[in-house]
Amino acid sequence: MKAVVLEKELQMQTTRPEPTLEPRSALVRPTLVGICKTDLELVKGYMGFQGVLGHEFVGVVEECDSPEWVGRRVVGEINCSPRDRVVEDPRHQPERTVLGIVGRDGVMAERFLLPVENLLEVPPHLDDEKAVFTEPLAAAFQIAEPLPELPPTALVMGDGKLGALCALALQDLGCQVTLLGKHPAKLELLKGKVKTHLLSTPLQTSFPLVVEATGSNSGLEQALSLVQPRGTVVLKTTVASPYQINLAPAVINEIRILGSRCGRFAPALEAMACGRVDPSFLIEKVYPLEEALAAFEHAARPGARKVLLRIS
Repeated sequence: MKAVVLEKELQMQTTRPEPTLEPRSALVRPTLVGICKTDLELVKGYMGFQGVLGHEFVGVVEECDSPEWVGRRVVGEINCSPRDRVVEDPRHQPERTVLGIVGRDGVMAERFLLPVENLLEVPPHLDDEKAVFTEPLAAAFQIAEPLPELPPTALVMGDGKLGALCALALQDLGCQVTLLGKHPAKLELLKGKVKTHLLSTPLQTSFPLVVEATGSNSGLEQALSLVQPRGTVVLKTTVASPYQINLAPAVINEIRILGSRCGRFAPALEAMACGRVDPSFLIEKVYPLEEALAAFEHAARPGARKVLLRIS
């Protein structure tokens, strides 16, 4: 089968063996797949991953040892229980595998495997161009999970895809959001959806909650300068390069710094199905699977919006 594979370097393979059905698993034919910042960082060496890339998908179940799933259109949570048992929440299970990131081939192929307990059916009226955003939108909704309550206002740093989704999710949860970005064209896309602020214009206030989603390892230092004393910085950025930062402001101002990664899919699916959040405006271009290497080059361009692969 055709697959986008990272083995020392990114490559397009045309003769990769198709996976065979395993117990508790579903064989999925993906239809649309997203390329995200994490995929680009994996290509640079982040996590040392090798195998089929990709974790953002919508697709159709072709085979499953639970036959009621066959033929359903699905998305799937990316953290997988150990192969010998099912755990209720595998997101921080030491023996987990992570779709296209840790120890498990991903979705940029004509077929892939995912545990049946990870599947969620896509509502019939929710089209693929929205459903493919379920994983990154779930990560955006995850910001709220560890917080006792959301403050009334928040700043989201970063006008890229993840920053936009974080702003939309927090606003859907009732928070008054300001999105800070440096690209006027990107901020214009969000006009009427969230309040925006151009980085070149100084902010006149600080915020009880700052979400750092710039995609740069310099964003955390700036976030610490914009959060209120005893406020919270949520760190969404993952990069391969190391941080070099003075953490004294975090100590002096008693700032809580929270890492935030994967969220549950159900809230994201529900928000899109009800029409409260529509992320499809972020799509810039859809490439066929055969042009995956060109799609990765496009996705890596500064300022690029969402790039998708159409698999089938």
